[in-house]
Amino acid sequence: MRVEIERRFLATPEVLKHCRAGVCIRQGYLHTDDRNTLRVRRAGERGFLTWKGKKQGSSRAEFEREISPETADFLLSLISPERCLEKTRYGVEHAGLTWDVDVFEGPLTGLILAEVELQQEDQPVPVPGWVTREVTQDKRYRNSRLVGRKSLPRSRAA
Repeated sequence: MRVEIERRFLATPEVLKHCRAGVCIRQGYLHTDDRNTLRVRRAGERGFLTWKGKKQGSSRAEFEREISPETADFLLSLISPERCLEKTRYGVEHAGLTWDVDVFEGPLTGLILAEVELQQEDQPVPVPGWVTREVTQDKRYRNSRLVGRKSLPRSRAA
């Protein structure tokens, strides 16, 4: 089982000028609690089933398997729309790292999150000028918490 180490940031629309070919993603949550998240995702022509464990710092255990697009579509059809979200993901290079930039749709339109996967928790991250603040530890910005929202999370003082 792999360990995912990532940091997540709010991004400004300025990042969009660096975004080229994106992948449309629809994902739904089969189960979420304080220790486990089970998600199904359709990303372009690919499907995935992913389990994620409890977050500890910037890390969490992750188990992901590719499934057929048909299976992903079937599982997504079983999940209520309030437990699903849609976004377009772009890969943006900055200072030798590839950032996943997610541009959300629907009720989350206007939200742009940028995350970067790391090899170790204490790895230095050169922060691009198009990010505003880090939200790695802010649970409100986890995809599993964003589903079902009717509006964007309200900003907190940094």
